[in-house]
Amino acid sequence: MINIKLNGNINKRLLVVWVVLASFTLAYLWIDHSADRSLRPSSIVTTSVIVIALVKVRIIFREFMEVRQATVLLRRLTDAWVVLIGAALLGSYFIGTAIGSA
Repeated sequence: MINIKLNGNINKRLLVVWVVLASFTLAYLWIDHSADRSLRPSSIVTTSVIVIALVKVRIIFREFMEVRQATVLLRRLTDAWVVLIGAALLGSYFIGTAIGSA
């Protein structure tokens, strides 16, 4: 049996963060299983999965890579990186979808 000792705000905070990350993973699985079983791409499913992944990345940056206590510049740079990667992923998907359907 695993014994989790919650003394201090750090352990409680990490437990809450872990539960949030796990719930996002379960949300992804729910989206995946509720999607149509055809092999056609779904913009809603793809966008949802990318957004969930980006939110998880930001949480991991902040909580597990100690960016939460870093300088404002580093926090803004990691946020900008998440936005840039999100724009690149979503842009690539939607441009590819537009080209493929033309």
